[in-house]
Amino acid sequence: MVLIGCDFHPSWQQVSWLDRETGEAGDQKLVHEPGAVEKFYRQFPAGTRIGMEATGNCQWFVELVTGLGHQVLVGDAAKIRASDSRQQKHDKRDARLLVQLLAEERFPEIWVPSREQKDLRQLLIHRYKLVRIRAQVKNGLQHLAMNQGVLKKRKLWSQAGERVLRELPLAPWASRRREDLFKVREMLNGQIDQLDQAVVDAAEKNEKARLLMTQPGVGPITSLAFVLTMGDVNRFQRGKQVASYLGLIPREYSSGGHQRLGSISKQGNTFLRMLLVEAAQGAVRCDPGFRNEYLHHCHSKPKGVAKVAAARKLAIRLYWMLRTNTGYPEVVRVESISRVPLVGAS
Repeated sequence: MVLIGCDFHPSWQQVSWLDRETGEAGDQKLVHEPGAVEKFYRQFPAGTRIGMEATGNCQWFVELVTGLGHQVLVGDAAKIRASDSRQQKHDKRDARLLVQLLAEERFPEIWVPSREQKDLRQLLIHRYKLVRIRAQVKNGLQHLAMNQGVLKKRKLWSQAGERVLRELPLAPWASRRREDLFKVREMLNGQIDQLDQAVVDAAEKNEKARLLMTQPGVGPITSLAFVLTMGDVNRFQRGKQVASYLGLIPREYSSGGHQRLGSISKQGNTFLRMLLVEAAQGAVRCDPGFRNEYLHHCHSKPKGVAKVAAARKLAIRLYWMLRTNTGYPEVVRVESISRVPLVGAS
């Protein structure tokens, strides 16, 4: 079997390979020129194992070598770096380290979503980006109103508020800006509405997403994002690992018997963490258990800390819903039992 370590960069890659049968090894810098990558990897037999760190902008490469019959393993970059005791770091050494980890069966492989899951992620991200652009457009209109002494805040987007905004006497270029911003907002509204419907359809077709939507406060966007980000939840043994994976646990600097906790680690998927914080506010309004715990935290902690705590609780609950295939409100009983037989647990 041939093992290949690939230190991938957007325009080139450093490759190190080892043939375990003949002992032949080599290094090469491979520039991403048309046809060069396919020509290089085609010379190796099908079934070659390629190890690379988790990185972006590499989907074309993974699809290319997978189409050639090779096996691609994506590893945890932090764990790969920690496995090297020396402080020297350069591209050739990184590629050789990947080969060494593959040969020693110590490669820290991580879960990678399928092509279909990646495409659904693009749907969620695209919608989110357009919503942010729409918010910037509305902020621009809000500033135009405020410069004329109109302070309506959210009421500006009512029918009466928009009528006032459209009738404001503005200078020529300010008036042109107002007109263009209204047109952009209407265009974005139409596109976002289509994407919202696409998300609803995708969530309804996904059995796991439908299960998560039984939880009050969790809608199609949050449920679908949770399913696409977490993948097979059986790879997590307990809820604390899920909270750590999503960066919802505090940093800790404890020593000598003194516990020091900082802000949350913010590791993992930023987009899903944001959605969980927003969905937790809906759960606080609709779920009595969430509301009581949230109010309890508000008595002794800042409101921001209480929101994050609610998001952490929500993430763990969604994990247990998937792990035990249990909907709301039955999952509340599962949470309250310290030892419960898990469906499909290994």
